[in-house]
Amino acid sequence: MTGRLRIAVLDDYQGVARGSADWSPLDAVADVVVFHDHVADEGALARRLAPFDAVCVMRERTPMTASLIAALPRLRLIASTGRANAAIDLDAAAAHGIEVAHTNYASTPTIEFTWAAILGLARNLANETASVRAGGWQQGIGIELAGKTLALLGLGRIGSAVARIGQAFGMPVIAWSQNLTPGQAAEHGVTRVEKRDLFARADILSIHTRLSERTLGLVGATELALMKPTARLVNTSRGPIVDEAALVDALTHGRLAGAAIDVFDPEPLAADHPFRRLPNVLATPHIGYVSEEMYRTFYGDTVRNVRDWAARVRS
Repeated sequence: MTGRLRIAVLDDYQGVARGSADWSPLDAVADVVVFHDHVADEGALARRLAPFDAVCVMRERTPMTASLIAALPRLRLIASTGRANAAIDLDAAAAHGIEVAHTNYASTPTIEFTWAAILGLARNLANETASVRAGGWQQGIGIELAGKTLALLGLGRIGSAVARIGQAFGMPVIAWSQNLTPGQAAEHGVTRVEKRDLFARADILSIHTRLSERTLGLVGATELALMKPTARLVNTSRGPIVDEAALVDALTHGRLAGAAIDVFDPEPLAADHPFRRLPNVLATPHIGYVSEEMYRTFYGDTVRNVRDWAARVRS
């Protein structure tokens, strides 16, 4: 491959890609174009990306589907942040001779953010802050976490860390997932329960499982109906794990006290979505992994991945 390479950096919502890493190692061989907006229409996206040899994607913000990949004959590298990206069709990429590179990742920001979401939901922080800004004062009554049951849907790297923090708050912790055994749960001081009991006993239900075919819609109307009307749901994992329509219905009709939601399907969240206006929803724009430290890792590793790829294709 001869001539200067063209590199697209997608979905830099906050305008921080350039400042999060040193991109100068690419100056001699490539022109880097950073896009701050999100293009959902695949045809428009294909037209935008047609001139580029490499595309740098942030997590699953822009899906690299088989049809999009087929529409980009010049594309030779997809540089993704994180150790895996379910929104990239790896088979299609391989079929078109496109290399896929990944970066390092740490769970720390998501673990910490999960507790920000739980605490914010428990103490009505969004509504109370909005009241103060509008000239008002106290609006509601929060709940204490001590003695409340923390129910974890998934007890992997993130879920087990969330469990330890819950225990520090004096919360009994229960968990369930398809492959979780009582012994594995006990290693973390957690009680493994059946799926039905997880929902029925939860005061705070926090979701920490991967999105896959078997977890798609795992939390639906049946599961939500098992929950106490005083319970609260927290999702910092992936939007499609929860049946969105069923959750909106439960929150609208008071069958669930509240929800803190950081992940949606699709993203960005539609301007008229009920999650934007329901008073018992703490909605955030998928920022569980978004931290200065994580972005330095993501973009720094991306620069190295692109640099190493460029050296190979130009040798």
